[in-house]
Amino acid sequence: MTSITSSRRIPTTQVLFGALVILFGVLLLLETTGVFRTRDILLYAPSLFVLVGIWALVQSNFRNLVGPVVLIIGGGAWQLVAVGYATVEQLVVFWPVIVIAFGLSIFAGQYRSRVRSTDDAYTSVFAAFGGVDRRNSSNEFVGADLTAIFGGTELDLRDAELVERPARITATALFGAAEVIVPHDWNVQMDVLPILGGASDERPRRETEHEEVDLVVTGFAAFGGVSVTD
Repeated sequence: MTSITSSRRIPTTQVLFGALVILFGVLLLLETTGVFRTRDILLYAPSLFVLVGIWALVQSNFRNLVGPVVLIIGGGAWQLVAVGYATVEQLVVFWPVIVIAFGLSIFAGQYRSRVRSTDDAYTSVFAAFGGVDRRNSSNEFVGADLTAIFGGTELDLRDAELVERPARITATALFGAAEVIVPHDWNVQMDVLPILGGASDERPRRETEHEEVDLVVTGFAAFGGVSVTD
């Protein structure tokens, strides 16, 4: 259980992103209901994307660059426009930088391992405007959270083992895809809410399946998909 404590000692990118979305929603609600004027505060909302991007860089130990950098650049540009330091016309000419960053990520991917391995009991994966793959080989896997925003995440659990059942995975796919690869004999319960998206267990059914649930996958998919394969 030590590995769980150490791996969750600081907030994950998903926790930070969720907290900021809640904060943004509360400020919007206060403004729209007239309870409190928050328009001046909302003016700096784009900085939240910059904060998420910086945190994602730190959380990945600067291994995941493209998505967080795009968030930082996009949020920073939006903030400059919002406070009047620049116009959309002045900044839009720099949009090819995103294409260059995407190309560099593809190029760099040829020179580094595509899949990072971990033996942590809990895995946190965040992907934005790119793809992040993880392989978990823990002998006491308990769960994970996967977030894909305009990107894709893949978590390979074929080498993982369970001590307590069921393990739980929370998956969020927003204009993206989250895929979980499990051992063929695991019994998986899907409890994902699809909103103009999809959620499915794509494995063929087998006669040898047991009744005990090994893994529960929850979360939501909006204009994206969450899938389980083997």
